[in-house]
Amino acid sequence: MNPFHWKVAQSASEAAALKQQSGSQILAGGTTQLDLMKCGVFNPPQLIGINGLSELRSLSFDNDKISAGALITMSQLADHPDCQQHAPAIYGSLWQAASPQIRNMATLGGNLRQRTRCAYYRDPATFSACNKRNPGSGCAARQGVNSNHAILGASDSCIAVYPGDLAVALVAFDAVVIVQNPQGETRRIAIDDFSLLPGETPDQEHDLRDDEIIVAIEVPQTASLQRSHYLKVRDRSSNEFAAASAAAGFTLENGVMRQVHVALGGVATEPWRATRVEQALEGQPFNEETVFRPAELINQETQALEHNAYKVKLAPRVIARALMAAGEIA
Repeated sequence: MNPFHWKVAQSASEAAALKQQSGSQILAGGTTQLDLMKCGVFNPPQLIGINGLSELRSLSFDNDKISAGALITMSQLADHPDCQQHAPAIYGSLWQAASPQIRNMATLGGNLRQRTRCAYYRDPATFSACNKRNPGSGCAARQGVNSNHAILGASDSCIAVYPGDLAVALVAFDAVVIVQNPQGETRRIAIDDFSLLPGETPDQEHDLRDDEIIVAIEVPQTASLQRSHYLKVRDRSSNEFAAASAAAGFTLENGVMRQVHVALGGVATEPWRATRVEQALEGQPFNEETVFRPAELINQETQALEHNAYKVKLAPRVIARALMAAGEIA
């Protein structure tokens, strides 16, 4: 790991100002960032510590929204007495992610910006070609072993899958990311717009300017969120990234599905909102047949690679199973 300068920010505004300095990076929990520094993916000349900023540690469940500061840890949100009852999909996405030790350290702001687990991205010593790490160098994964890579949102430049869980639930239920600049001005970004598709610029992953840091996340408190579920399918039962996952919720009116929310993880280059599936399910009676058939619509958007065609079969099944589980609550 390369030598670096260490600075401790005294406020969110100061952190945003320091972040503008060339090569500087924010450090909170560090559960992913320090690993990537050790791998040689990152070599920042300066790290900015923000763990002491109490202004980023608020957490509340109000009647209309959940508000969480960027430094709230995954464990703190999951352990809040209202999380499991009022936001079961968010709760499920938290407790199924990583290990307890990592959840105790990892912050919500950092979790939203976690980097891909693509082996080609994380091994610069072996694979020099990675457009996400080294723009213009190519994508080694396209001709390599790509069984864990994306079937949704990929481009010729990048097929790396987004590995997180929490952001999938946040995308499904219309969360907003709040960012702040050095002048204290805030900007609200719909989380579906916060993550960027790779296109020809896979190194640009988020709608976050050089002079902005994440300060909070808000999630609307809705009836669909209260009757929701997060399903994660993986190769082993714990401490594993998703082969495919789904966050789903809806309300029932006289047995008819309303306000349907669905997002996918583990199969796309970003947390993937399944809009076509949502639209097809709206107004349908809730039963196994009407759930499974619209879930197949996700495959109008998928594109398999040489080794990951199994995800094409898996994606609609996790959607349908998540919806069925949510329906047991509804």
